[in-house]
Amino acid sequence: MIDVRRTASMFSIAISASCLAVPALAADVPGSNALGPLFEPITSPTKAPDADGFLQRWLLLEPIVKPNRSNAGFTPSYVRQALTTQYFPGQLTIVPRDGKTVAAAQPLRWHALDSSLFDVKLFNFAQALQKPTYGVIFWAVTVVDSPREMNGVRLAVGSNSASMWWVNGKEAAGLFGDRRMVMDDVVSQPLTLHKGKNIIRGAVINGPGLSDFCVRFVGPDGQPVRDLSIDLR
Repeated sequence: MIDVRRTASMFSIAISASCLAVPALAADVPGSNALGPLFEPITSPTKAPDADGFLQRWLLLEPIVKPNRSNAGFTPSYVRQALTTQYFPGQLTIVPRDGKTVAAAQPLRWHALDSSLFDVKLFNFAQALQKPTYGVIFWAVTVVDSPREMNGVRLAVGSNSASMWWVNGKEAAGLFGDRRMVMDDVVSQPLTLHKGKNIIRGAVINGPGLSDFCVRFVGPDGQPVRDLSIDLR
């Protein structure tokens, strides 16, 4: 069995609790490049994973309203039904672009951003845009460029609350129930990263409380895969 770190993200929780008031994102403030302490503007064509292999560059869709009074009912069947319901065209196939909108119940916009932490603070992302933060579904997409075919790697995910994740169109991981974000909380079965571009797609459902996620790939030895680049162009 691969020995993958499963360390509770107490630092992540502390940051979320102390940073509830976040300035609006730069795209929504003319002439501003200030994203606040949790996000940074994208200033380079590509981005490598951080030192621990976490993917920090993502396209995030403004939250879809999905009322949930609590997280206690996030059973596998409920989460699968909620996260595979089609809310907008191309939900599991499109590779979005920054600033594009989708025709959901109301128009929702994609935002390309770099997380300044290893995890992506979805609650703060929504709050910065003055969007709903509770009873919502977040969609996240990133594109990882691999220098070669990599066999036997695993997708390692943590999320608050439940979530599902796909790699190149195939389901790789599901996290169910009321849970806090824990590094490598769920690790996929071995999979293959193709040489060139690979699409990672995730959906996180939240009732009350904070919401975030962290994602990385680990090799057959359980060590983080670092020789990747993220390219959203």
